[in-house]
Order: sequence, then C-alpha cells, then structure tokens
Amino acid sequence: MNNCLKFIQRYLLPSLCVTCGRTAEAPFDLCQGCLAAMPYLKVACRRCGLPLAQASVCGACLKAPPPFEQTFSLFHYAFPVDHLIQQLKFKRRLVNARLLGALMGEALQQREQRLPDVMVPVPLYQRRLQQRGYNQALELARPLSQQLNVPIDFACCRRVRETAVQSDLPASERRGNIKGAFEVSDALAGQHVAIIDDVMTTGNTVAELAQAMRARGARIVDIWVCARVL
Repeated sequence: MNNCLKFIQRYLLPSLCVTCGRTAEAPFDLCQGCLAAMPYLKVACRRCGLPLAQASVCGACLKAPPPFEQTFSLFHYAFPVDHLIQQLKFKRRLVNARLLGALMGEALQQREQRLPDVMVPVPLYQRRLQQRGYNQALELARPLSQQLNVPIDFACCRRVRETAVQSDLPASERRGNIKGAFEVSDALAGQHVAIIDDVMTTGNTVAELAQAMRARGARIVDIWVCARVL
C-alpha cells in the first residue's frame, strides 16, 4: 500500500530538480543531466580525502598521520554542491540535506568495507544551534542512517566553547581556534565511529573531534563529509 501511494504521488506530483527545475528522477531531487554533472571526487588520499593521481595515502598523512583512519568525501566543493550546502546552512533548505545525504549513502553502500557502529554529526555550539534552528551535519546524517542502518548518536559529544567560524579564518589560525572545543562522553569507548559533516577544508575541526573521541576510548574514527575543499 505504501509503495502504491508513493507511486501515485510521484506520478501526480513529480519532484523537481533542485538545480535546474526540470522533472527529477527517483529517488533523488535531481534530473539525470544534473546528477551526471555533479563534481564527484573520484580519487583521493585514503586518510585525509585530498585528491591524488591514484588511490593511496598522501605524503602529509604519511609524515603526520591524523587521528582518524580514513576520510570519505563524495564531492569536490564546487558548483552546484557548494550552492546546495550554502542553501542548507543559511537558507533552511533542508531538502538539500535529504538529497546530499542520500547521494552519500548510495556511494557508501557501493564501497566494500565494514560500516561503523555509530555515526556522530559534528555538534554546533548551543548559541549557534539556537540561532540556526538545526544542525546541518545532523540533517545529513538522517538519510545516511536510514539507508545504511547505522544509528546516530548526537548526545555523546558537545561543543563546549564558542569558536569563530572556521571559514572566516586564515588556515594558520584554524587549529588554535578549534583546540579544546569538544567534550566527549565514554559512550563511544570501543566503538567504530563515523564523524559526519558537510564540508572538510583544512580538516582541523574533524581532527580535533576525532582526537577527543580517541582520548575517550573510541576504537576507530572515520570521517564522512559531503564535500572536500581542495
């Protein structure tokens, strides 16, 4: 019955592509042309997600391994993904989280690797969460959790210090800005964790959170982001 209702709904009220406005293809809110034109990140460093000529680990990660095992990023931070993420974060376009999370989930389902025990969205500071009304990382995690059948834990860690927006700072100041910003409970002890975020730039935010998780006993920490800034 539910499948029949969904079919009727799509036939009578087809969804529209979020980038060009044409009729979208199920199950995504993108037409075939826009789906094919998305800026996929095809080959990258397994540890930090920066692009490489072939799948390997970059020299920087070999020299100074980050506190996480691997990074999955589906896209380059380029049009139209950058526009979709900005709409999600600043214009309450939560439908974009459904789309981007579903695309991430489909790509992760195709990877032959063990899934984590739990997903943890990067937390916002309480004041910023109240101003925005939602956490975009949590909204991305919802469709991922549904597709992959991996639970979300958004209560195991919190941001205890209000920091400047990382993207507003030069790269040299970002590590110090985020230092000591997270508090993690013992709930992740022995767990394989995937940290979820929308964009990874220098990696300082997820590295700081991963370090705090490892200090509280997390067994493995991976990073899953929608887009990687190059």
